Amino acid sequence: MIWLTWRQFRAQAFVGLGVLLLLAIYLVVLGNQIHSSYDDTLAHCAGGACTSQLSTVADQYGSQVDLLSYLLLAVPAAIGLFWGAPLVARELEAGTHRFVWNQSVTRGKWLTVKLAVVGAFSVAVAGVFSIALTWASGPVNTILNNRFEPVLFGSRNIAPLGYAAFAFALGLTFGLFIRHTVPAMGATLVVFVALQIVVPTLVRPHYQTPVKTTVPLTAPLISGLTKIGTYGEIGGLRVPGGPWVVKTTDILDSSGKEVGHSDWYQDCTNNKSLTEMPECLAKGNIHVDISEQPADRYWTFQLLETAIFTVLGAGLAALSFWRIRGRLN
Repeated sequence: MIWLTWRQFRAQAFVGLGVLLLLAIYLVVLGNQIHSSYDDTLAHCAGGACTSQLSTVADQYGSQVDLLSYLLLAVPAAIGLFWGAPLVARELEAGTHRFVWNQSVTRGKWLTVKLAVVGAFSVAVAGVFSIALTWASGPVNTILNNRFEPVLFGSRNIAPLGYAAFAFALGLTFGLFIRHTVPAMGATLVVFVALQIVVPTLVRPHYQTPVKTTVPLTAPLISGLTKIGTYGEIGGLRVPGGPWVVKTTDILDSSGKEVGHSDWYQDCTNNKSLTEMPECLAKGNIHVDISEQPADRYWTFQLLETAIFTVLGAGLAALSFWRIRGRLN
């Protein structure tokens, strides 16, 4: 049964291995370049000069790292679509499952082998890609210190393993229930993408209770914001130390009152240039109150999210075993 499963899956496996090999070679080359640039920069800069020079290194390789991160986020979805959904649905459509079951192979063993062989291969592919990308992009992540960012969090370390296990089980389960490959692929894509949107925005922020704190807005912090609203709302705040800023108030003065409608704030935002505005605003002794997930919770969150998706995948596998022992012909 193991040999039969491998023969049925080997074409997809060889394609996956080929793509993975090319990516691994590219990541080794890119990683050596990034690590070399990072080490050279540290060796030739002194004191505060390192900050701007290291930022240049991050900018130089940022686009390539971001592209590879998005690619890794898509890998579990591709596994669910092209390896999970057709694995059983294709046999149910063709009727070949009946032939196997008539050769003294039980339904449970048939499904167990498919889950074990192809599922393990799927998790291994995602794991190798994740290890290579985590190593290659390490210096860039260190410079930016933003590993809680949704794309980085989902494409580094162990989280992709949980996603791959879940996506594979999701595709297989839809294939078993729907019994047609294309509709099963469509359902897998919709559910997996929906979870990849819902979990980072609605679930992940509450793995642990956020910590509330006050952050003074200095000129450098203001310069790094991605948004400064007309009436004091801000976006893209990055706090030193690398915590995840979950929620931010509008800009407040020293007494805790919003400053967005004050004359001096309007003067700074409307009459100062982009280079002058941070200094102008910082003179107002302003701050924001934030809710954050401290940086030292990163690995706790990685473990929790990996466990959640792994347990969901196990639940789907159990549902598949229940289904296959039912009235499935």
